[in-house]
Amino acid sequence: MARSSLTRDEVLDAAASLVRQRGPAALTMRGLAAELGTAVTSIYWHVGNRESLLDALVERTVREMGAIRPAGRTPSERILSVARILRRELRGRPHLIAMVHERGLTERMFLPAQQALVHEVHAAGLRGARAADAVRAVQFQIVGFLLVERNRERSPAQHPAESELWDPAAAPDDPALARALARPADPERLFLLSVRALVTALLAPPPQAPGTAPRAPRTAR
Repeated sequence: MARSSLTRDEVLDAAASLVRQRGPAALTMRGLAAELGTAVTSIYWHVGNRESLLDALVERTVREMGAIRPAGRTPSERILSVARILRRELRGRPHLIAMVHERGLTERMFLPAQQALVHEVHAAGLRGARAADAVRAVQFQIVGFLLVERNRERSPAQHPAESELWDPAAAPDDPALARALARPADPERLFLLSVRALVTALLAPPPQAPGTAPRAPRTAR
């Protein structure tokens, strides 16, 4: 029996769930209607045709990606929190993000994260081109790390594997390194390590010219 009441948000929720689980190709109006227990005409009434539905999903994804709330006591900590949130949100909806990219809305989607990063690099005392470089460096690090991470997840089983390549004999002068490289990588730890190191370098005071007095450090706001 078809449902007597249905909201646009419920339709979009179900559509987003189908895309996340099976990709955009799995999203058909009949399949969505069956998922919701309603008639196909009801889906059309709420969201229009399939292209209109995809456009609505993209717009909603862009809005959701804008809900970034930095946390932490210092600009460095808050930048790291933005990076963690952005990576988590991008990882959680790869098919929807791909749809955003295909419709040419990637830059708009990233704007709220960029604005949050701008606020924090300003709080750390950076201005102008140096601040812009810091914002883009952090953004590129997040996206680049995610692409490498996904490539590793999708790659076929490797023969020989890292554990075989890095036996203690491969690094006799540093067996601890060999043992560490033989273990599976911890993406979360590596992500935080790389972003923290990048942010520390980006926010560090620039080197002083010879003969100039060192500037007093700015206090974080």
